[in-house]
Amino acid sequence: MAVCARLCGVGQSRRCRRRQRHNQQDQGSDSDMDDEEGVRIVGKTQAVTGGPENPSAAAGPSVAHEATAECGRANVRLSYGQSASTGPPNPQSLLDLPPELLVGIFSSLPGTELPNLALVCKTFRQILNTETIWRRRCTEEFGMREDLRKIEVAGVSSRELYAKLLHPYRHILGLWQPDIGPYGGLLNVVVDGLFILGWMYLPPHDPRVEDPMRRRPLFRIHMLESNKAAVECMYGHKGPHKGDVQTGKKDEFSTKCNQTDHHRMPGGRQEEFRTWLEEEWGRTLEDIFHEHMQELILMKFIYTSQYDNCLTYRRIYLPPRLPSDLLQPGLFKGTYGSHGLEIIMLSFHGPRARATKLTGDPNVPAGQLTLDVDLNRPVHLPDLEHQRSVEELSRLVLGVHEEAQQEAQSPDVAPQGVAAGEGAVAPQGAAAAKGAVDGGGAEGLELAMEAQSESPQPGPSSSSSSATSEAQPFVLPLGVMARNEVYPRTCKMCFYGTGLIAGHGFTSPERTPGLFILFDEDRFGFIWLELKSFSLYSRLTDQLAHAYAPNMERFEAMLRNMQSWTS
Repeated sequence: MAVCARLCGVGQSRRCRRRQRHNQQDQGSDSDMDDEEGVRIVGKTQAVTGGPENPSAAAGPSVAHEATAECGRANVRLSYGQSASTGPPNPQSLLDLPPELLVGIFSSLPGTELPNLALVCKTFRQILNTETIWRRRCTEEFGMREDLRKIEVAGVSSRELYAKLLHPYRHILGLWQPDIGPYGGLLNVVVDGLFILGWMYLPPHDPRVEDPMRRRPLFRIHMLESNKAAVECMYGHKGPHKGDVQTGKKDEFSTKCNQTDHHRMPGGRQEEFRTWLEEEWGRTLEDIFHEHMQELILMKFIYTSQYDNCLTYRRIYLPPRLPSDLLQPGLFKGTYGSHGLEIIMLSFHGPRARATKLTGDPNVPAGQLTLDVDLNRPVHLPDLEHQRSVEELSRLVLGVHEEAQQEAQSPDVAPQGVAAGEGAVAPQGAAAAKGAVDGGGAEGLELAMEAQSESPQPGPSSSSSSATSEAQPFVLPLGVMARNEVYPRTCKMCFYGTGLIAGHGFTSPERTPGLFILFDEDRFGFIWLELKSFSLYSRLTDQLAHAYAPNMERFEAMLRNMQSWTS
């Protein structure tokens, strides 16, 4: 019986052409017809008419194209004397090339194309058993190098590794947000050594916002103990145990623990809570004197404990960078008062900068737009003496806020600026900013800054009206609460923006005015005027593979979906 080519479980199986021909014409042996068919499909391209014998139907258009291109390059090499030990001097088809040259050609093709290539003929199937081909695929597609030697010593071939581990689970690589109600989270699935590992990223302990992220493994997939991939749950304190990964909808998968008793501790829930509190917050309950904060922490423990046996994840992307972006978009850690540190994603959308929560709290859940900054409305800070007055800062920002509301109600009316006191945005500066940023990206923003710096600024701020992109002194107003007193004392730019606040359970959400402060490429801050609170944000410096959105349209669609998950 003819063997249909279905290479190592990757790709779709097809009914063998040889068997169809055998049913139609009872002549010739299987091996003779197999070789004859291979020569006819690959070699005699002039006889191809696009019918059933078309090689693209057997090997796929991309495979045929790649193979033809490689064959042409091989002919050139052979004509310059780089001939191998076997094969005719002027090959007319791929089958005329020596096996070692075919190995080099096949190694350059994507692994997803190789199963279709194996359908062409028996010779191709035999060559595709070569480990060199699959070792190169593992290296180029998944970044594996020295780890391949280790796993081959353990008795697992590169071909098995690719076919049974890397290829089947390639769709779960990248960034994901777990569905944990309002709390959200950040999961990064990577090829890590001999494993596919799911790392949960946790912010540093409050309020050390500039410390590196903490990581905790949630699950791993490997082939160390059998010839098939094994999924293990890493949650709990008793080591790895049986788990499961299920993929259903596009851009979504779920994990399940099959031995939840490994999550329990001898001391019961009290011991589990003390351990969780030390890991999550870096302190004991006795160290937290604020009663409201104790309630928030206990609520989070009870809520998140319900998800220790089964979790669903939705794919998220990092925003692509555009030339007009004020700084590199990406992930940042930020201080959020009693809720601790949270992770946000900063992205740019024309003249606006937006920060979306990846982790959240019962007031403003994950997925919501926490900051919305209008880059058309730069704000000049007064001198240090006037910066210390929260009333002066409120008057300054609220003036811009009223202008923004009037413009929103009457979009045809040109911005009038704020004509009160030090540091107000001059009318010509605001108008120039709007026209320039809308039309010219980063260049437009620079022109707006120049226009604003050239406009006369009354009062003490006129002496400090240098280019906004240069560092200028900064100090928090008296009465504005900050989680940590260590913050940058110079800034580059300031802009008007709004922050989202809400009651418990995301009730009565409201956008309130505030001030966005750009300190440097990796840090920014936001002053919430109504709350008289300051949030400091610091960039995540971890290298995240398989994380960037293919285009801006895909990224913006993801943001809309994130908000709908928790609205």
